[in-house]
Amino acid sequence: MTTRVKTAKGRKVGSTKWLQRQLNDPYVKKAKAEGYRSRAAYKLLELDEKFRFLRGSKAVVDLGIAPGGWSQVVRKKCPQAAVVGIDFLEVTPLDGVTILHMDFTDEDADARLKEALGGEADLVLSDMAANTVGHPQTDHLRTMGLVELGLEFAKDVLKPGGAYVAKVLAGGTDHQLLAELKKHFNTVKHAKPPASRKDSSEWYVVAQGFKGRTDGPGVDIEADAEPAEQRPTP
Repeated sequence: MTTRVKTAKGRKVGSTKWLQRQLNDPYVKKAKAEGYRSRAAYKLLELDEKFRFLRGSKAVVDLGIAPGGWSQVVRKKCPQAAVVGIDFLEVTPLDGVTILHMDFTDEDADARLKEALGGEADLVLSDMAANTVGHPQTDHLRTMGLVELGLEFAKDVLKPGGAYVAKVLAGGTDHQLLAELKKHFNTVKHAKPPASRKDSSEWYVVAQGFKGRTDGPGVDIEADAEPAEQRPTP
């Protein structure tokens, strides 16, 4: 049965539509029933079901942790893992997770994260997205800038064999960034998990098999095994 929401005085039509969508979203209902802080938890669960990057992870960094759904998944799947998260938004504490309340783009964010991590990571996750301004090209560039920052951080902290998983927008990973990912990881693939709304422009890039920190030239690798029509155009 569909729940309908009446437009209340002072509430915009867009807000009413968003509220109605939330009330009727099966992933929202499932998240509440299973104790996850957001429906985004299922995006990570579905991505991991396909790519298995959480398996054996003992140290994980969660970039853009708010509200904490992804870190909840990590703790559930890898209860012994050390998890460090960062976000400029306030995040309610999570058992077993170190949370830094600061902007990842701040100059000292890298150093603070590395200090909290205390060593190398098996996995760097990024569900970060820049605040939208309503101009698709600008929004895409700003979010891809965060993906690039996340990649630079991942290259500094990942163990050989580690993985980097990040949200991108429709249009996919641009050629320069894709080449950089291929250079440093054995496999690079795009995916849109079922929990990601069909009308959403978000996709995820999953880079696995980190080759280690080296200045040597990387080997170019086929970016994706998915049919071309099922992934964003680079």
